[in-house]
Amino acid sequence: MNHISSQRILITAALPYANGPIHLGHLAGAYLPADIYARYQRLQGRETLFICGSDEHGVPITITAEKEGTTPQKIVDYYHAINAKSFEQFEMSFDNYSRTSLPLHHETALEFFLDFQKRGILKEKAERQFYDEKAQMFLPDRYVEGTCPVCSNPEARGDQCEKCGSYLSPSELISPKSKITGETPVVKETTHWYFPLGQYQSRLESYVQERNARDGWRETVLKYCESWFRDGLQDRAVTRDLNWGVRIPLKGYENKVLYVWFDAVLGYISSTKEWAKKKESPERWRDFWQDAGTKYVAFIGKDNIVFHCIVFPSMLMAWNDAHERQYVLPENVPANEFLNFEGQKFSKSRGWGIDVKDFLELFPNADALRYSLATILPETKDADFYLKDYQAKNNNELADILGNFVNRTLQFAGKNFGGRVPERGPLNERDTAMIKTLTMITQEAGALFEQYHFRDGVQRVMDMARLANKYFNDSEPWKTLKSEPTACATTINICIHTVRSLALLFAPVIPAAAAVLWHILNLPGTLAEIGWNGAKELAIPAGHPLGTPSILFTKIEDKMIDDVLKRFQEEPKAETVTITPIKPTISIDELNKVDLRTAKIISCEKVPKSNKLLKLRVQLGSDQRQLIAGIAQYYTAEQLVGKTVIIVANLQPAKLMGEESQGMVLATESNGKLLLLGVDGDVESGSVIK
Repeated sequence: MNHISSQRILITAALPYANGPIHLGHLAGAYLPADIYARYQRLQGRETLFICGSDEHGVPITITAEKEGTTPQKIVDYYHAINAKSFEQFEMSFDNYSRTSLPLHHETALEFFLDFQKRGILKEKAERQFYDEKAQMFLPDRYVEGTCPVCSNPEARGDQCEKCGSYLSPSELISPKSKITGETPVVKETTHWYFPLGQYQSRLESYVQERNARDGWRETVLKYCESWFRDGLQDRAVTRDLNWGVRIPLKGYENKVLYVWFDAVLGYISSTKEWAKKKESPERWRDFWQDAGTKYVAFIGKDNIVFHCIVFPSMLMAWNDAHERQYVLPENVPANEFLNFEGQKFSKSRGWGIDVKDFLELFPNADALRYSLATILPETKDADFYLKDYQAKNNNELADILGNFVNRTLQFAGKNFGGRVPERGPLNERDTAMIKTLTMITQEAGALFEQYHFRDGVQRVMDMARLANKYFNDSEPWKTLKSEPTACATTINICIHTVRSLALLFAPVIPAAAAVLWHILNLPGTLAEIGWNGAKELAIPAGHPLGTPSILFTKIEDKMIDDVLKRFQEEPKAETVTITPIKPTISIDELNKVDLRTAKIISCEKVPKSNKLLKLRVQLGSDQRQLIAGIAQYYTAEQLVGKTVIIVANLQPAKLMGEESQGMVLATESNGKLLLLGVDGDVESGSVIK
């Protein structure tokens, strides 16, 4: 076995929320890159543990249960089973796939909470929160609906407006209502424990800088962290008033649970504990979590950056401050951007996208999906998955490049060398170059996988298949078979070894096909036993009997793709699709009632007690006025001073968080971000003004 390093590798992939099925965007965001990395590290002979599980607490699950007239436990049981099966069909190689509703997880989460509470790390604070008197319960953010203060959407939630994307707090909503009873909630005092995130800011900044210098973090991740640090980290509630979750065993907190942000990240630790128990070695989990020799890599989508780069490390720091056994912190958090489907964002509410289970029912070859997604992983920017592109990757690359090379090589050996590996003779320049290619691409692809550049690494491995086809063609074994039999034998020998190399290098990406290749070559041992660097070797002895070649990838017909596309209405075109329906027509007289003006921002500051609102002072001709805008998560005050924006000047004044707003700033949404008109001119055609 090829042990390149004795280093221990711990890999986690974001716990999928057990409130719906896994879709292709989830695979590209966190799970496929994590699996490629885990399989690659195992091939390198490193001690590797790959951990995941279902995130099963939180308000969305309770809302779903209420809508469907069932219990939260039944909801999570249902989706946990579906997603575990989907991951299995997609060939995910988790060492353990757990769930946060297990008693072992509750014990682990409470161990952290009670330790922090007893040591005085947590702060107990009274806060005012919406309370439904009819239902006799405090309302979590998502149980409150009202009018969005940013875009006037009447169905905004207490945590976010899905229409404009603004993050909100329930107190910012206009005319709030309880989702439970429809009644107007009252404000009532409740008490919660808070984690002092701000106390760890300087240590977190040093941690991010140190890990980036050591392992090269992605620019997206660094900028996201910098944004949070720039705004200043605040205390974060650890408990909430809810019936579903990890119950708090403290007097006065009997009806409260841990906030899901606190308990979910600890699911990685509890899942590892479960793995150790299954291995009948209960303390084995410590080798991965509490040994400085472990390299921990956390794979996530970009929407989870704050939890894995700031929140979770701060929790581990807090634990390590008082305990001899120290938890390791993530060495890297290679967060991916988002994947779109046929030019549009995946959307559960609009029914847009396709789940893994449904996709693999239509196109059962998981390797084809893995390869197609691997070539477009959104590592540095959002990417698009198109069914026609998927078909092309399957037909033109997997079938015509990889499959064609394997088939022509083994068919030729079967027909002309009795199904055995011919002996190599003297090497010509072309032979030498092809052998060098095996070493070069093995090293290059390995380095790319090591640095989390999976898309480029996969491209280099497919380049080997491309170069192998060229080598076969240029060597013309069908001609040299009679004219130069020794040269012909050498060509086929090198081609067979290239098939062996391709099996090893493609194993992290298309594991089932790689295993088939190994079987066809009739080689002893396993891919894992040979290891990644075995791809450089010419290790098959002359005379070795080969198996019977088989079709690796069947081509996908146009009709299959066209039939699926019909289910998604009309195939979208990025330039012309209007996701938000155009509102009913109005008369010119109605339009003239809206007074749009340019205004220069002369001062800007955050609204106290709000993470979303900015208070703008604008110059409107000779007049000055104050505007409140929910844009703090998109712009800093410094970015806006001196800029000219467009405002609705004759909008009826409204009070937000106790501050009067005398108008509204116009903005549009692009790629999940609000862009102010006037400040940002490069917006997509057809964007909705808000």
